[in-house]
Amino acid sequence: MGLLLLVALLLLPGSYGLPFYNGFYYSNSANDQNPGNGHGKDLLNGVKLVVETPEETLFTYQGASVILPCRYHYEPALGSPRRVRIKWWKLSENGGPEKDVLVAIGLRHRSFGDYQGRVHLRQEKEHDVSLEIQDLRLEDYGRYRCEVIDGLEDESGLVELELRGVVFPYQSPNGRYQLNFHEGQQVCAEQGAVVASFEQLFRAWEEGLDWCNAGWLQDATVQYPIMLPRQSCGGPGLAPGVRSYGPRHRRLHRYDVFCFATALKGRVYYLEHPEKLTLTEAREACQEDDATIAKVGQLFAAWKFHGLDRCDAGWLADGSVRYPVVHPHPNCGPPEPGVRSFGFPDPQSRLYGVYCYRQH
Repeated sequence: MGLLLLVALLLLPGSYGLPFYNGFYYSNSANDQNPGNGHGKDLLNGVKLVVETPEETLFTYQGASVILPCRYHYEPALGSPRRVRIKWWKLSENGGPEKDVLVAIGLRHRSFGDYQGRVHLRQEKEHDVSLEIQDLRLEDYGRYRCEVIDGLEDESGLVELELRGVVFPYQSPNGRYQLNFHEGQQVCAEQGAVVASFEQLFRAWEEGLDWCNAGWLQDATVQYPIMLPRQSCGGPGLAPGVRSYGPRHRRLHRYDVFCFATALKGRVYYLEHPEKLTLTEAREACQEDDATIAKVGQLFAAWKFHGLDRCDAGWLADGSVRYPVVHPHPNCGPPEPGVRSFGFPDPQSRLYGVYCYRQH
């Protein structure tokens, strides 16, 4: 990666002096001694480079634009500006590779990979090197590092970005515990979601998620959240919490999966139709209404963030039948809010309506 970054910057017009890449990597382990907002090394005559990033996590949603704040200054202040190099990159998650996002020297910059065309430095004020990311994607959440390099000295800070979303358990149409890790990734993607992280599952548990079936998480561990300990789910003697089976073999072991979907830019609605529909007819009916049949993740997001509340069971894109309840009432399932499921009925049955999704 270092060689590629060096070559990339040497290709930038007007890039003089030492190449931007200085071969210095930061650890994302629990023992990382430089979490951000720290003082840099001495430059000359006791002057220190200081990089400032926010300590709190930034929350946003899929499709939005967000600014990751990063500013730097010198202590004591310098009388004349200095030429610095800026690097933004996304730290590795669960053993995955680090991702270069953007490098800049003065007003020249270069972005990389999936970030090309979606990122730029703000630089509206002196010493402001905040990063703007547009059209946020599900995979954009995580930890970003802002590094400022002045000659041979460097200092950096962390910015944590989280998407507002909802965690939901997903089970294969073939029944319980049928998905290996890679299949879990695939079915979450098909439902407009990604495999949930432990932090996302833990937050969902704090908000009341109680589910007895174990499911894959992003780090290939298998866990499940319990609010009400009971005999059929690990026994009543265990305390509430997120229980773990630990890491499992990504290909050989099979469980359910916990998916994570973010808030929507569009609208999910129950299609008012004079007749009940088969699954094929449901797809066609949404298309005739200038929409598409909704995915499971979209229905959960509409329930969570837009208050979608219907007691009418409807087809979804994966062939399941579900309905969202915000305010439980008689003859509409259990007394708790949630998205109810009828499983995966015969696709030819004409017993249900359909939920459609129309993008804004």
